Amino acid sequence: MADVRVLVVDDQAPFRRAMTAVVEATDGFEVVGLAESGEECLEAAARLRPDLVLMDVNLPGIDGLEAARRLVAGDEPPVVLLLSTYDEEAGADFVAETGAAGYVTKSAFGPDRLEVAWSAAAP
Repeated sequence: MADVRVLVVDDQAPFRRAMTAVVEATDGFEVVGLAESGEECLEAAARLRPDLVLMDVNLPGIDGLEAARRLVAGDEPPVVLLLSTYDEEAGADFVAETGAAGYVTKSAFGPDRLEVAWSAAAP
């Protein structure tokens, strides 16, 4: 089976590196692209066709919530997993508002949470 193709979206380089490290440390997942804004995310997703988008909620320009809405509304949408420093309760609201597959706090994000989120949401 092919690896899950992941697009990592965060405006802060340390978090992009951390999310990339988690993806690379998780069997069956590979990073295919990075983006720093909602606009870059939408362009990269159209070009790269990832299976999974790890999306920060707070982004410059088009924020992560609007970018997630647009991705989920598209034809053959990727699975979108939102990440931020907000608590789980706020994350549940973000998921309901955007149609994203799930939410994980950045502090809790690791290979185990990535695998669980993908298993729950994979098409």
